[in-house]
Amino acid sequence: MTVSSLSTNSRIRVGLAGLGFGEKVHLPALYNSEFLTPVGIWHPRKERLNKVLQDNNSLSGYGEWSTLTNDPNIDAVIIATPPEHRFRLAIEALDAGKHILLEKPIALNSDDILELQRISIKKRLSVAVDFEYRAVPLFMKAKRIIEENLIGTPWLIKLDWIMSSRADENRIWNWYSQKEKGGGVIGALGTHAFDLLHWFFGPTIEVKGSTSTSIKERFCPTDKTFKKVTSEDVCLAQLNLSDMNSHSIVPAQVTLSSISRHGRGCWIEVYGDKGTLILGSDNQKDYVHGFGLWFAEKGKKLYSIKPDDDLNLTKTWEDGRIAPVNRIHTWWAKSINSGSPVIPGLSEGLSSQKVCEKLIDSDHSSMGIKM
Repeated sequence: MTVSSLSTNSRIRVGLAGLGFGEKVHLPALYNSEFLTPVGIWHPRKERLNKVLQDNNSLSGYGEWSTLTNDPNIDAVIIATPPEHRFRLAIEALDAGKHILLEKPIALNSDDILELQRISIKKRLSVAVDFEYRAVPLFMKAKRIIEENLIGTPWLIKLDWIMSSRADENRIWNWYSQKEKGGGVIGALGTHAFDLLHWFFGPTIEVKGSTSTSIKERFCPTDKTFKKVTSEDVCLAQLNLSDMNSHSIVPAQVTLSSISRHGRGCWIEVYGDKGTLILGSDNQKDYVHGFGLWFAEKGKKLYSIKPDDDLNLTKTWEDGRIAPVNRIHTWWAKSINSGSPVIPGLSEGLSSQKVCEKLIDSDHSSMGIKM
């Protein structure tokens, strides 16, 4: 099946898969989109699907994925399911001629992402990846400061993402506890972290890392037994980046944790020969609200910076995730209507995924690995 042509004046009709982040964030973002409109939801469990349809009675429900993807009234789909299902669902959607927006990690391995690239290029379909930090105003301002060479040549980059989301030993055993299903802090936080570093500076050329699992068992309510946790909850990574501005090799230290009570949150520090940039937030409940940005020229004190007016979001919600996701939706819609590639897309997702994989390889070998 080939994709149907869309008028630049028509709203793109979207189906949604995934009722966690999908229902909480993507759905309200879709309702507030200028270019997209939600028309359907898929979920394999009938009772869960019916529950969400009660609150969204304008949407159609689909118990079979093929029924949604083959519906001519749906132009595009958002896939926000647990990671292990995304590749299969994405392949079926592309084969049916649907544009896609994928949550990250896109798939369980790089080969799957390359297959998605091959099919999407062949069918001329737009595939976006929800690296939503690229759409947060202060992150966009930080990118401008770096592009304007105000930092100069970076000497050291430090990224700490120290969270407590999995610190409670009573959190149940589920897919996040299983490395083979895409669980773990590398997939949850590392994919974003590596994408940000690539976006700000340039590609990773070498990586060395180690991982650990602090909470080794969790209770599975289905089996009523404690099961082994195979996914990592701490990752320490040393990256060498190829800086696109200075053309130098820059060391980056990355610390990821999902089990740190009273963790300091997300902080990026950049130390260069011309200036220092710090971007961060200790707000563990909302990764948009609470961020601050500070800059200092060489020999001067740090001062707080606000985003430029053209970067500000036109609307914000109590849940700060909705606004940047809404902006990602807009970039995706414009790509669909224009036929131009979308950024962030599969290329960006592939670059991040490769770093994740090399980190695991490095952990096993205790050696640095070139990309």
